[in-house]
Amino acid sequence: MSVPKVIFVLGPPGAGKGTQCQKIVQKYGYVHLSAGDLLREERAKPGSQYGELIESYIRDGKIVPVEITCSLLEKAMMAKSEMNKFLIDGFPRSENNLNGWNDSVDKKVKLLFVLYFDCPLEICTERCLARGAAGSGRSDDNIESLNKRVKTFLSETAPIIQHYKELDMVKTVDATKSEDEVFTEVTEIFDNIEA
Repeated sequence: MSVPKVIFVLGPPGAGKGTQCQKIVQKYGYVHLSAGDLLREERAKPGSQYGELIESYIRDGKIVPVEITCSLLEKAMMAKSEMNKFLIDGFPRSENNLNGWNDSVDKKVKLLFVLYFDCPLEICTERCLARGAAGSGRSDDNIESLNKRVKTFLSETAPIIQHYKELDMVKTVDATKSEDEVFTEVTEIFDNIEA
C-alpha cells in the first residue's frame, strides 16, 4: 500500500479554506479532513470522553490538545485509506500541534506542501461574522470568539507557516479575490503536482 499524501491547508479564520477544499475534492479527488469539523463532530457525539473538553477549548478560541486532534485525524485517514490523498484543513495550528504530528503521524505519511490562504484579518472577520449572521451553526462565528481565534492565529499558527516557508514547502494563494478567482490560483498549483 502506498504512503498517504497529505497537504496541510492553513490560513486565518474566514480565509475560505473549507470552501476551496470542497472544490479541490471535487476536481482532484482528495479527501478533505477539517481538524475543526472532526473536533466539532467528536464534541457532538453522545458520551464522547472528549466532548466537554473540546467544547471549552473551541468556545475560548484555544487550540485543543494535540493528542486528541492527531488521534481524530489519524482515525479519519485510516477510515478512508483507499483514497490516499488528504487535505488536512486547519492543522497544524501551533508548535505543539506540529510536534505532536511529527511524533505520532509524520513518518506514516508524505507531506507534499502547505497550502496557505493569505487574507487580511479585516476581510476574514467580515466573512466570519456574515457567515454567523447567515446561520452557520458554528458557536465560534461571533466577534468575541473571533477575536480570540485571530489572536491565536497570529501568535501560534503564523510561526508554523513561517517554519514551512523556511523549508520551501508553502504555496501561497491570494484569498482576497472571488471564490472562483482563488480556485483558479489553486488549480495552477494542483495541476502541477498532478502532472
